[in-house]
Amino acid sequence: MTYNDRMTLFARIGFAARGLVYILIGWFALDVAIHGGRPMDNQGVLGTLVDAPLGHVLLGICALGFAGYAIWRLTEAITDPERLSNDMKGRFKRAGHAVSGIVHVTLAMAAGRLALRQTSAQGSSPGDRSAESWSAWLLAQPGGVAILVAVGAGFFAVAVAQGIKAYKARFDELDGRIPAPDYVRWIGRLGYAARALIFAIIGWFLISAALNHDPDRAGGLGEALMELRAQPEGVLVLSVVACGLALFGMFSLIEARYRRISVAKPGFLG
Repeated sequence: MTYNDRMTLFARIGFAARGLVYILIGWFALDVAIHGGRPMDNQGVLGTLVDAPLGHVLLGICALGFAGYAIWRLTEAITDPERLSNDMKGRFKRAGHAVSGIVHVTLAMAAGRLALRQTSAQGSSPGDRSAESWSAWLLAQPGGVAILVAVGAGFFAVAVAQGIKAYKARFDELDGRIPAPDYVRWIGRLGYAARALIFAIIGWFLISAALNHDPDRAGGLGEALMELRAQPEGVLVLSVVACGLALFGMFSLIEARYRRISVAKPGFLG
């Protein structure tokens, strides 16, 4: 098996692992919308797999998939196999690949530790605690307020990009390789719309934390879902978003099978 074949396989496993995680996030969020409680983020739902039948095997596969997905995304950012760097939009997309790669390195490590029983099952939303801790560290640095505002603005930019993708619903990377493109486009459209809203809320949390110099105002996916639940008609709003996140998970499973994946071997690997 060549390097390209291996990376393509790992990337597809990564899409499948992401799909499983988002389906679980949506399921637990829907349960919170109806029955109350605290929603889980991606690391939190990984913790729920520990006690599932063959859970540690599944976590090991997720760790492998997330690691492969991270390497693929980071390689995309470094080598630019799709030649995106000709304009600002392309450079922004490459930066997004790099961030996605870093996030999935964290997920791979979390899944791996759980699979090897090196840590106990995660709480409901460890990502929220992580956001608070690194926001506190950043605010203590020179220029930390401006940097944290910029990070929050970055989340807003990602939210806008995800919203545009939901609106256009082109998903050119799947065209011609799926049996029901219109149906799949609606799954992707609703999934990306839900993600856009979540990214916008997280961005607002970070900007609020920076402007108020209060890291406790920062939060991740779990806090964003709780914020939706706390709104008027929160049961309905969170239920809709939960279904959207689960649909994004379904779309990720479709990508695992049908997405066109471009792979380029970094020069330093020979």
